[in-house]
Amino acid sequence: MRKFFTAVVLVPLGLIFIIFAVANRHWVTVSFDPFNSVTPTVAVTLPLFVVIIASAILGVIAGGVTTWLRQGRWRRAARRSEADARLARAEIAGIRAAATRDHAQRRPAPAQLGFYGSAGRDKQGATL
Repeated sequence: MRKFFTAVVLVPLGLIFIIFAVANRHWVTVSFDPFNSVTPTVAVTLPLFVVIIASAILGVIAGGVTTWLRQGRWRRAARRSEADARLARAEIAGIRAAATRDHAQRRPAPAQLGFYGSAGRDKQGATL
């Protein structure tokens, strides 16, 4: 299944990425100086495909971090519910163990009276 996924999805995506990189290989200057656009203090000259792919990667990372931070309360609630469930399971197991122990203690011992009654047997249970 993994080879099929690679062949059907990743190979065409790789080809599209290579075609995109070859078609957009001219150089652009990215300026980080909003006040001086003619001779910027902070500027980087990169191929256009690097700028576009880097911005896409940064966007995916920013979206992932934002989603992870927004779901924090749900993860906290899940941890709390798991701890409550674990505590409840332990309590139920304790109650069941106590009930089994109490039931075994309340059960009457089997009568050893036999055919001759209690006086008709010795300590080993032999008939007198």
